[in-house]
Amino acid sequence: MRLVFAGTPEVAVPALDALIASERHEVAAVVTRPDAPAGRGRRLVASPVAQRAEEAGIEVLKPARPRDEDFLARLREIAPDCCPVVAYGALLPGVALDIPARGWVNLHFSLLPAWRGAAPVQHAIMAGDEVTGASTFLIEEGLDSGPVYGVVTEEIRPTDTSGDLLTRLAFAGAGLLAATMDGIEDGTLRAVPQPAEGVSLAPKITVEDARVDWAAPALRVDRVVRGCSPAPGAWTLFRGERLKLRQTALAPDRTGLGPGELAVGKNTVHAGTGSHAVELLWVQPQGRKPMAAADWARGVRIAQGETLGD
Repeated sequence: MRLVFAGTPEVAVPALDALIASERHEVAAVVTRPDAPAGRGRRLVASPVAQRAEEAGIEVLKPARPRDEDFLARLREIAPDCCPVVAYGALLPGVALDIPARGWVNLHFSLLPAWRGAAPVQHAIMAGDEVTGASTFLIEEGLDSGPVYGVVTEEIRPTDTSGDLLTRLAFAGAGLLAATMDGIEDGTLRAVPQPAEGVSLAPKITVEDARVDWAAPALRVDRVVRGCSPAPGAWTLFRGERLKLRQTALAPDRTGLGPGELAVGKNTVHAGTGSHAVELLWVQPQGRKPMAAADWARGVRIAQGETLGD
């Protein structure tokens, strides 16, 4: 098939690579978000998908909005059979959805209908799910509600951050998306409507969602830290300033600390929760780079009884 691939971040690059490598399909163009400011100088930088497409000599389209008439006209000229999508980052209007003969097929990082929305991996970890996966589905105008072509499953490991899990899903999902294109092309795949039961929503994680509640059980605190890593980053307050928590570990044998209460050992830092403690492994003070929690604690000279949080 003649394909136009839509995607933006690094997590979409493995899928683009898989389609470029396919001997059965042609990636005629790529659609991605416009260049965005990055780094200290805030220079405009092309998305990872745009950079990969340019390396491969593929035409790159960067509409400000996917309903822009110039973009739609060019898409009609290219006349794709199908448009695979991975984390494009913009809502596709009906007029765009109607252009490819076989529609737009999205690779979504959950087992639909679970975790429809922008942050499925983060929500799966924060909810304590043990298994997740990726799904390919035909895009319609509802939120991730279209019929499903195929799925792959992936175990959520006890120490997984959202970054760890998303990396594994990106590569497993790349194979799924390529196989889905093959099945659509040769007629062996049919999309199956999603069940009405089991729907859950995964909206974008807000800064407030990433704030640690030290009165919550340790398991919940650890899930929030892992689910919000690397972005937006779980955080708390220390001496009135924001402190990001980059990595923690459960410490079931460490009890007797109140919620948020700090206990500093020779090379350890523990914080109390609503159950047992968690050990702080990596933190990031406001305006500074991430550092080992023990080094941070030595630098700020934590007093006995000091706490994290309000």
